[in-house]
Amino acid sequence: MHPDITVGEFIDRLSAYDRDAVLRLAINPHFPMAHRVGDLIEATDAAGRPVVFLAETGQQDYLPPTVAQALTWHPPTVVPLRTRRAVARPRDGDGPGPQPNGRHS
Repeated sequence: MHPDITVGEFIDRLSAYDRDAVLRLAINPHFPMAHRVGDLIEATDAAGRPVVFLAETGQQDYLPPTVAQALTWHPPTVVPLRTRRAVARPRDGDGPGPQPNGRHS
């Protein structure tokens, strides 16, 4: 996708989704957050072309990890298996504490 899309392209893309779905903005690839969509404002850019600005009205929540992965902002995460570790118990004479000579290790 090129950096600029037109209002028509944006509408065409949105038409593929459920009209009752909530629209959010995905912000900040390094600390992904979901933001609420606000007003639309029409203006012109420095070259005099018409531009429509889509405002955000605040942070909603963290971006779901699956969304950050779909945007290729984060690699897929694999949860490591948790294994129970045995408790290491010191053997006689090992570890801290008084030694036979009365000194601490």
